[in-house]
Amino acid sequence: MKTTQLFWILGLTIMSTQAFSYGSSSSSKSCTKPHFSEFSPADKAEVAPKSTFSFMASAGTNPKSIVVDIKKQPVAVTVTPKGQGYEVSGTLPSELKATAARINITAESPSSCKGSDGWLVNISE
Repeated sequence: MKTTQLFWILGLTIMSTQAFSYGSSSSSKSCTKPHFSEFSPADKAEVAPKSTFSFMASAGTNPKSIVVDIKKQPVAVTVTPKGQGYEVSGTLPSELKATAARINITAESPSSCKGSDGWLVNISE
């Protein structure tokens, strides 16, 4: 075999293996973020201090990873399985009065995909 033919075969082999090395999308890890819905009270509603709030977290949420904070203050929540997800409820901090506050939610799915959401409430005096 001639040397030039050997180089051609070697070069084509290298190029074809590089083309197949990228793989398909099925080889990559799937990530489904947690979703949140049914916020209560409604967005931008006026509420009394120490009011309760609730929302639904999707079934693809790790219930132990749900964290809620309001104005950078962590809030204790109760997580209850309900239907195809989790009902999460808590109480606004008593020191928040006559202010607007965002209820921030963060959580992870079992595959460690992070999701976040939240809504705004106006707290009366």
